[in-house]
Amino acid sequence: MSTIVSFKNVQKTYDGETLVVKNLNLDIREGEFLTMLGPSGSGKTTCLMMLAGFETATHGEILLQGKPINRIPPERRNIGMVFQSYALFPHKSVAENLAFPLKVRKIAKDEIVRKVSRALAMVNMEKFANRMPGQLSGGQQQRIAVARALVFEPALVLMDEPLGALDKQLREQMQYEIKQIHEQSGLTVVYVTHDQSEAMTMSDRIAVFNNGVIQQLAPPADLYEKPENAFVARFIGESNELKGMVASVESKACTVKLDGGATIRASTGAAIRASGSACVSLRPERVAVGEHARVCDNVFNGGVKDLIYYGDHLRVVMQVCGRNDFIVKLPNDGAARQLRIGDSVEIGWMADACRALQ
Repeated sequence: MSTIVSFKNVQKTYDGETLVVKNLNLDIREGEFLTMLGPSGSGKTTCLMMLAGFETATHGEILLQGKPINRIPPERRNIGMVFQSYALFPHKSVAENLAFPLKVRKIAKDEIVRKVSRALAMVNMEKFANRMPGQLSGGQQQRIAVARALVFEPALVLMDEPLGALDKQLREQMQYEIKQIHEQSGLTVVYVTHDQSEAMTMSDRIAVFNNGVIQQLAPPADLYEKPENAFVARFIGESNELKGMVASVESKACTVKLDGGATIRASTGAAIRASGSACVSLRPERVAVGEHARVCDNVFNGGVKDLIYYGDHLRVVMQVCGRNDFIVKLPNDGAARQLRIGDSVEIGWMADACRALQ
């Protein structure tokens, strides 16, 4: 798969002192859906704005299809853009909104009609061509904003928190629709969000940002199953964190003596060294309770402090290994429903279910 975008040693500062993006090197593959994910202030949106041309890199170079674009204005980059605010012209009809970027590019009238019809069909909005934006719901307006970004057949589409203004149900529906459009069109999409669930649902790869640096770049499953550091483990999904010192290290596993005195076996993340500190990350759904725990590599007694009903699962808050906020997620079956606050039960997990990280 060829590379369509390259960031090469890109830096960005607004005040000449603090770098909001630090030595970014990133290749984006043609046809992929890549999400830039991170908390507010992590640098993800700044990277998107530099790629769009609305911000200028302080240092380094950005290439689009092998050509430097640092000095090319936004309107000449052949990049589609979708914002959280739909940015539709309120005085123009849906069809006129879509025709606008084509008229700017001096496309022939009959070709404009064809391209507008095709773009509306991609978002299932053909019947709304003559409506005004104010006559549309939020979800319909966002579909039109997506269609406008696609109508001139750009090399690349950028999306900046495009679903942030929608309610949960509509947001999930639009996630599916945008992913479907991506798969059917073969477009390259670069998507920015702070919502890790959204990123996991839609992306081929995710670049997790923090403090202006990509902490890890990987497919969603790898980020969840094999986080490279404690920040990624904490930001992607939910995890229990057990801190201690590394007692020994083998090729793919290590022994960690926890601060509370207990010893556990764990798989090893990057930069784990004997006698060094470690944070062991364990997903709540990987913990077994009762008789299922006895076959695990790590077995402890835990005290049930709270039970929270979620319908399809129970969230159990336990006192384990010196932690009072240890979380276990159990399927809502007969065994789970027998637990009571105050119970003392065996819990356990396999060594490859937890990961020692820096």
